[in-house]
This record gives sequence, C-alpha cells and structure tokens, in this order.
Amino acid sequence: MKRKLTAAIGIAGMMVSIAACGGEGGGGSDKGADAKELTVWLTVDAQNNWPELVKAADAAVKKKHPGVKINHEYYGWPDKNAKLDAVLATDKVPDVVEMGNTEMLGYMVKGAFAPLDRGTFDNADAWLDGLKASVTYEGKIYGVPYYAGGRVANWRKDVAASVGVKSTPKTYKELTDALDKIQKKQGDKYNAWYQPTRDWYAAMSFVYDAGGAIATESGGQWKASLSSPESLKGLTEFKNVIDRYMHGDKTKDEADRYIVYGQGKSAMIFAAAWEGATAEDPKNDKTGKLKGNLENFVMPGPSGKNMPVFLGGSDLAVPVKSDAQALAAEWINAFTGSSGQKGLMAKGNLPNNKTDLATLKNDPKTAVPATAAESNWFVPMAPGWGQVEKAQILQTMLQSIGTGKKSVEAAAKDADAAIDKVINTK
Repeated sequence: MKRKLTAAIGIAGMMVSIAACGGEGGGGSDKGADAKELTVWLTVDAQNNWPELVKAADAAVKKKHPGVKINHEYYGWPDKNAKLDAVLATDKVPDVVEMGNTEMLGYMVKGAFAPLDRGTFDNADAWLDGLKASVTYEGKIYGVPYYAGGRVANWRKDVAASVGVKSTPKTYKELTDALDKIQKKQGDKYNAWYQPTRDWYAAMSFVYDAGGAIATESGGQWKASLSSPESLKGLTEFKNVIDRYMHGDKTKDEADRYIVYGQGKSAMIFAAAWEGATAEDPKNDKTGKLKGNLENFVMPGPSGKNMPVFLGGSDLAVPVKSDAQALAAEWINAFTGSSGQKGLMAKGNLPNNKTDLATLKNDPKTAVPATAAESNWFVPMAPGWGQVEKAQILQTMLQSIGTGKKSVEAAAKDADAAIDKVINTK
C-alpha cells in the first residue's frame, strides 16, 4: 500500500453533534434493513484495482433486495477524510465508508460510527489481531477489516553474495553477522541496513519483540510504558542497528526510503512489502541492478521469534447517522466475506483473517508477507492516541536516540511523560 497510514485527527469540533447519538447499547442494528438506497464510499484502490469485486458485492445485495439502488463514490487518500468530516456534520452521510485502520480510532472515540454485530460477518472469529484491534473500542466493534498489508525485510542478493552469504537469514544473529560483513566490505559511507531513525513502525517492532509496549491499559486508563525494562531493551537494540548500519541522515523518516534504496547505497531495508518492488522500478532504480536482484524475507527478531510487524490496512465502517445501517452491514459482508477475500488475495493483498492467511504460506510468491503478518502489533486503542501521533512524540524520541542527543533511558522517560499528558484525553 503506497499510502502513509496516520491516525485521524482534528475532528473534535466537527463531531460534537455525532457524539451525542452514537456508540451505546449492543452491537449491530436492524435500522434500515428495508432501505431502498445505499451509498458506499471507497478509495480509488478499489476503483482501479478490483472493480469486479465491488460489482460482485452489489450483485449479492441486489439479489437479496430487488430494486435496491447502490451508489458508489471514490476518493484519493489525501482527500477522503476532509470530505468525510464535512458530511458527518450533516444529516446526509454515506452508509459505508472505507478507512485506513489507524484512522478508525479518532472517529470511534467521537461516536461517528455505528456499533456492529461481529457475529454477522464471515471469518470474524479469525480476524488478524492487529486488524481486529483497529475496529474495537471499549469492547465494541465499529468496523470490519477489509484487507491488510505488513512489513518484511528486503535485501540485495548480489551484495549479500559478495560477502559469501547466499541465502536469506533465518535468525537475528545470521542477519547481523551478514550485515557486519557487508558493512566492513562496503565501508563507512554505506548503509548495510538503511533504517530511517524516525521510522517508529520499525522501532516499535523492536519494542514489542522484546516484550515491551508503547502503552498499557489498566482499569480503563492508559499509561505509557516506553521506560519499562522490556521496552528499553527493544529501543536499545534499535539504536544499535542505527549506530552500526545506518550512516545516512539520522533525522529522516521513512517517506522516501524506497527512493534511497533505489540509489544503490544500501543493502537492506525493513519496510512495507511494496517498497522493495517499487525501488526496483526503472523510475527509481538508479543502479540498473535491482530488477530481479532484491529478495524479501521474514524479519527475524532478537527474541528468537519472527519480528512482530505493524499491520496496516483498510477497514469499512457504517456512520452512526446512516439510515441504512443493516443494509450497509450486509454490503460490507458481501464485499469482505469469503469470496471477497479470495478476490483480494488474487490481487496481491493480504486477507483480513488467519484462515485465509494460512493458505498464502503455501505459495512461494506470498509465503514471506503472509508469514510475517502472523506476528503483528497495533497502536494503543486509547482515546488520546491521535494526539500522540499528531505531536510526533515517538518520532522525536527516536531522533533524540539516533542522533545521540539523549540516552535511550532519558528519551524514553521524556516520551512517556509527553504521552501520559494526552493519551487518556478524548
């Protein structure tokens, strides 16, 4: 997925009228079961890449409800939320809307989406943990996972072979041994592992691998936990990676990582699964050597297990002001159910559930991202998480650590204090 997933923020004022009417009571609604019209908002991903799956969902709903009219609107990721925020303040809302999974929380906190009955959706008991977390708030379900995207390691086979390494590493020690050899051979101007310092998705994978967490919840209250011994262990290992293998600008984030990778001054990245393929595109490959020479592999963690990865993706939600909530839920199930997941997998996406994910592990073309996605983490589902992201607290901490401005312990302590100020604030 070539979009940066960020939490939905800045919607509080727009949501005042919504918060008063949504979110309480049991999951699911029979409101609008006999509705004659449905409006579905999706991003251009569906319009451009799998329009036949949209038509199949429409057909399934129309077969059960003859005469129903289904309208579709498509939006680019940068435009969608501004449009959604504007209409949610009115009484004319879409009945189904696609959300990036980290966008869900801010809207759920403000009561923008209707609670749903998880039992009415295919494979709900097997939803991937990170995706299930993204649609769950205070014990209720406010959305349905649509598809997923994970993170994998990717390296240059030719560079690895130049130091006698001819197969991808299965353990963290094998990985670091190979990178040490590459770094020594290539010199201190080279990035054996190009790992942007401000990339908190990667850094928090080290934290969760070590048994730590960004924040933990107890009794309905969240508290930052980056200063825990486990989290500090993960952050310390992340700093070791930066110090040993990352010799570029240590104030950068991951936004242009695939471009830097394509310039040929690094041997490896730990990134979204699409980034390696994008780096070897002729538009980005400045070496002319990357096509067919890059290889994905499951990132091994220092713990001895596969590194837990941030699981991005999309969810589908029903605005609480919709007059067709029950029909909207039917359309969502038709689109994201068993047949829909098969169609999405055929387009190169990861499915929303563990059952279908397991089938991808048997195909060499999909085994790596499918295996990597099995171990995953997600952001704290705390009411103030959007404010944590908006303030870039994690990025600031990581830059302080990577540049040596602060020790790991001091940076984590300061980050915890900043997080605790806002994480429980709606």
